[in-house]
Amino acid sequence: MTKNSTSSTGSKWTGMVPVDDTALAVTDTGGPGIPVVYLNGQFATQGYWRRVIAELGPGWRHITYDERARGRRSKRSADYSFEAAVRDVDAVLAARGVNRALAVGWSYGANVGAHWAGRNPDRALGAVLVDGAFPSDWLDEAMEQRVRKLFRRMRWFMPLLRPTGLAPRMTAAQQAESNIELGRLSRECELGPVLDSITVPVRYVVASGTSFGSRGDEQERIRAGLGTVTARNPNIRIGAKVAANHGAILKKEFPAIAEAVREVAALDPLGR
Repeated sequence: MTKNSTSSTGSKWTGMVPVDDTALAVTDTGGPGIPVVYLNGQFATQGYWRRVIAELGPGWRHITYDERARGRRSKRSADYSFEAAVRDVDAVLAARGVNRALAVGWSYGANVGAHWAGRNPDRALGAVLVDGAFPSDWLDEAMEQRVRKLFRRMRWFMPLLRPTGLAPRMTAAQQAESNIELGRLSRECELGPVLDSITVPVRYVVASGTSFGSRGDEQERIRAGLGTVTARNPNIRIGAKVAANHGAILKKEFPAIAEAVREVAALDPLGR
């Protein structure tokens, strides 16, 4: 683990965490508060969480990181799979000496958070899932081709954004495959059992309207599947339905997200 600042467990730290064939840029505010690990959107960066972190304040231990080939410093990898993303949560927490944490994930990160919480009931205090992890059979052959076409169109300007950290250092084909894999994993037959297995408190914060690449009411139809999830699993509830759309939810609805974090933390029977 390389160090860019003070690095004892519980102290403020920024640096690189090696995992598999790569290394992830991690920031840990340290302190004695409840650890919260933030799981980014598919091609987003840790900076997206700054308003939520500011709203919660210094009484919490905030751990953010950029996934493989995301942001300015996280390194490329031969593995951009969903399973790699779930493994990376464990790698980051282990590197920072954190045994139990509350997971907060947006979009793709909500799916990662759901899987991680389901697999680690003794280590997850709970999870807040922000406009993601909705069981839905939205991916069909036509949608798969639409996704590939979208990323092919974007490949011309992505290189211009990469030096800023606003675009991943992944090819258009790799980004499309990541999105398509998420669609397959989001099918009711795949994601439904994952959510049913969760035994820790989960609160959803649900956006309104469209998301990047969606048309018409597609996104609202996807969100509608959440009702069957909450009916089957009493540990999962909708914490808030907010007005902002998918892309703006972290920027505009950070008070609702922070409140959901507080609610989940308060339900931890161990108090940490």
